[in-house]
Amino acid sequence: MGLEMPLFNLQQKGASAGTVPLAARMRPRSFAEFVGQEHLVGEDRVFRKCIEADQLPSMIFWGPPGSGKTSLAYIIAQNTKSWFSPLTAVNAGVADLRRITNEAKQRLKSSGQRTILFIDEIHRFNKAQQDAILPFVENGTVILIGATTENPSFEVIAPLLSRCRVFRLNLLTNEQIRLIVERAIKDGERGLGELKVSLEEEALNHLVVMSNGDARIALNALEMATFATLPDSDGQRRISLPSIEEALQHRALLYDKGGDQHYELISALHKSLRGSDPDAALYWLGRMVESGEDPLYIARRLVRFACEDVGMADPQALVLAIAAQQAVHFIGMPEGNLALAEAAVYLATAPKSNSLYQAYSGVQQDIEHGRNEPVPLWLRNPATFLMRQVGYGQGYKYAHDYPGHFVEQQNLPSSLQGKRYYIPSDQGYEAEVDARLKTWRGRKKAGTD
Repeated sequence: MGLEMPLFNLQQKGASAGTVPLAARMRPRSFAEFVGQEHLVGEDRVFRKCIEADQLPSMIFWGPPGSGKTSLAYIIAQNTKSWFSPLTAVNAGVADLRRITNEAKQRLKSSGQRTILFIDEIHRFNKAQQDAILPFVENGTVILIGATTENPSFEVIAPLLSRCRVFRLNLLTNEQIRLIVERAIKDGERGLGELKVSLEEEALNHLVVMSNGDARIALNALEMATFATLPDSDGQRRISLPSIEEALQHRALLYDKGGDQHYELISALHKSLRGSDPDAALYWLGRMVESGEDPLYIARRLVRFACEDVGMADPQALVLAIAAQQAVHFIGMPEGNLALAEAAVYLATAPKSNSLYQAYSGVQQDIEHGRNEPVPLWLRNPATFLMRQVGYGQGYKYAHDYPGHFVEQQNLPSSLQGKRYYIPSDQGYEAEVDARLKTWRGRKKAGTD
């Protein structure tokens, strides 16, 4: 096995001097030390068996921060005879890729040794950089392992993605974070064992919950609290809840305005509103607002929901959604969060109807796939003498001249005559609209004006 970056030596040699962060020192060196992702690394799993047999396909690890993507790559490095060349896409470029692939070609030709190219944060590579990797992955010069927090479907070019297996890593559970923290406290070689750390149960619970499934955040906060806590007379460093709270400062909310969390949370908000669940709607709204999402983006989505999922069942929903948007624009944040919350609760508890959405979708289909016929002459405005001469406006029935301000008249093109796009539901105000339309249509059938 070859390794270009002596990470594991750094873990061991730098531990006592404190030159390497605790999270890096405690990086697992084997499957026995790896915590979580049992669906991949369990003893009976195909993924683990392929690694132990040194039969690796090109692959991409996709998962949240601190879930073990990089650790898993270095465990592979320890369990393969291939040369291991790591890069981070943050500071690497095409020149680095060319160097590694040229060396990989020579290595394969001279000794038959394969090369694993590990690219951390591969989503940060642009299309040209990803294109540069593609031929070498395709012809087997390198085995690619990419790690990303972003959805590979959107961030990795399709030709490269089709040549890789994608493995999804899950957010670590509270129990798994607790195990990682407790190991770090006890480990005398790479962890904090020599410092005699004692973590109060309340502080441990807070650290576990507030790290939000990210092992790196948990270990970094633990290390900071440890060095900020002076040892007692007996040499013990007793870390209290206030120390952990100060080390964490603010909860690490997993969120990326341009990534998966952005779309996943807005989807959860929309579906909670549609499901008439004000509590869930407020929760997902709060997750977005407190994570720093653009409040006007949220307001735009609430306006869209008012039209799409409430519609004519409660026309005031659109009015309130627009009012929330105006309030956020007028008073800003954080005061505007209550305007968004009010709109969310109103929309969640409003009667629901997608009749307008379905009606307009039907219109779009007919416009796209049907004939776009001219406007019937009697519906055209006879603005000039010539227009009147050719029949514009002739035969038009002015509704206000008839009882009930309604008159039977053909208003659609002939090919669409009788077509029903808008079919109101029986919810809220739309039930009243439905009754009104049935009355008018009943008069049409009776042939009465």
